[in-house]
Amino acid sequence: MQKRELIFKGNEKQVFATGNPDQVIFRYTDVAVAYNNIKRARFKGKGALDNQISAILLGYLNENGVETHFIQALSEDEQLCRKIEIIPLQVVVRNRLTASEASRLGVEDGFKPCNTIVEMRYNNDELGDPLINEHHAVALGLMNYQELEHVKKVALQANELLGALLHKAGIELVDMRLEFGRASDNGHIIISDEISPDTCRLWDEATGEKLDKDRFRLDLSDVVASYRTVLERLKALN
Repeated sequence: MQKRELIFKGNEKQVFATGNPDQVIFRYTDVAVAYNNIKRARFKGKGALDNQISAILLGYLNENGVETHFIQALSEDEQLCRKIEIIPLQVVVRNRLTASEASRLGVEDGFKPCNTIVEMRYNNDELGDPLINEHHAVALGLMNYQELEHVKKVALQANELLGALLHKAGIELVDMRLEFGRASDNGHIIISDEISPDTCRLWDEATGEKLDKDRFRLDLSDVVASYRTVLERLKALN
């Protein structure tokens, strides 16, 4: 697949055009950002790990009937994806309450509710990605009510599938942030960003050790080693 001009440059990913107007190439970088770009660092090898983990998880969703933008891995740090029109909405699925969410609700860190929590955030860095409900989303023109029901259903399905897969690897899926977009090839609203330790909280089931971006956020060290642990355990399932 021929890589053409750069069409988007983010902190942690770059997107390139291809010869196919409905396909793009994602290149993962070694940059890590947190707290709306307030905290930044570079970890050698992180981009390749994110790319490979995301390829496994997105590929697994595709195989199990959950439509995503992922097509195939091209190299250690690049993957071929379907081109999408970005919808500035984050759908967050929480199986436990931790970090700022636990503090906000006044519960113990790691609190496990009897239900699965789905929340939405307006994906806007300038506003700090505020928490919104479906009525806000419709008012902002992000989606209609039917589309919002669809993405919530997809988010819960993805959570169930990936939670079970990661459990086989001895990893608990604590929460995850999903982003959606409209695919240029068929107009479907699909999962359209990475699923990796950058966008999920992943805890070792036996020890509770954090294996995700919280290691960077909280200055716990061993960021790359933890991401590598996730990749190795997922590969070992095959």
